Amino acid sequence: MLKVGVLGAGHLGKIHLRLLQQSDKYVLVGFYDSFTENAKKVAKEFGYTLFDSVESLIDEVDVIDIVTPTLSHFDCAKLAIEKGCHIFIEKPITKTVLEAEAIRTLASQKHIRGQVGHVERFNPAFTAVKDMIDSPMFIETHRLAEFNPRGTDVPVVLDLMIHDIDIILSVVKSPVKNVHASGVSVISETPDIANARIEFENGCVANLTASRISMKNMRKSRFFQKDAYISVDFLEKTAEVVKMKDVPENPDEFAMILQNAEGVKKQIYFDNPEVEPNNAILDELESFADAIENDTTPIVSLSQGTEALRIAQQIIDCFDN
Repeated sequence: MLKVGVLGAGHLGKIHLRLLQQSDKYVLVGFYDSFTENAKKVAKEFGYTLFDSVESLIDEVDVIDIVTPTLSHFDCAKLAIEKGCHIFIEKPITKTVLEAEAIRTLASQKHIRGQVGHVERFNPAFTAVKDMIDSPMFIETHRLAEFNPRGTDVPVVLDLMIHDIDIILSVVKSPVKNVHASGVSVISETPDIANARIEFENGCVANLTASRISMKNMRKSRFFQKDAYISVDFLEKTAEVVKMKDVPENPDEFAMILQNAEGVKKQIYFDNPEVEPNNAILDELESFADAIENDTTPIVSLSQGTEALRIAQQIIDCFDN
């Protein structure tokens, strides 16, 4: 079992602490939080061991789980890597692309494993259909949230949209060609609503919408490809697959058949794959343990986290043009 420590005991940090304590792949050594009052409260309430510095915690563990504000990700990760600790780092990987590239390079030089917390990769609705997503040519995503002051220190692109950026980059096997975007600040100092269009060299187009001032929550993505349409509801954890195939010689009398202008007929098949319930955060943390133990590439690598941030930054840069 791997000895693990957690940096940050805020809302998400407490979830990580609880799950790591439950996991049979880790031994939770303790945590550190720079907000002393909160740290003492968490230690007292849950019985976790509180360390008095980042360095003292890193010295006692094999893996450091970084769940601090994004501004401190780089410093925490750099220190952990230099001391030989594997790092799990919450999204976005760092504040800037330069910082992310530096972390990725340092980890490679030190032969350190790193994984980024893009938890939607482990959403059971997505994992149920990801192998069916094959060369999509149009993707549409909507990630809408009711207003919550937590997270408004960064643009909605880094707060919400980056989840969908990572998902899209994981299924489109082509370099990004162009990025266009617009954003509007309504309540915060940074954009609260954003729309982006990502064009890939293979012709695929992805249209992304994110808002953190909506009346209801929504997390839906739709993937369109040759003879298939795949819908994923990340919030409700459901998925739907609609496939079109050539009409058989003797179709069922209740078969749904479409005919285009050229006279080509296609039969429509509906496939609602079974979605196995899971705890996505626990799964991502334990998948990282497996990658360390088996010396394999983590499911969401530091390189992939860097690329998601790179595209997110290109989108944000469009707001100023």
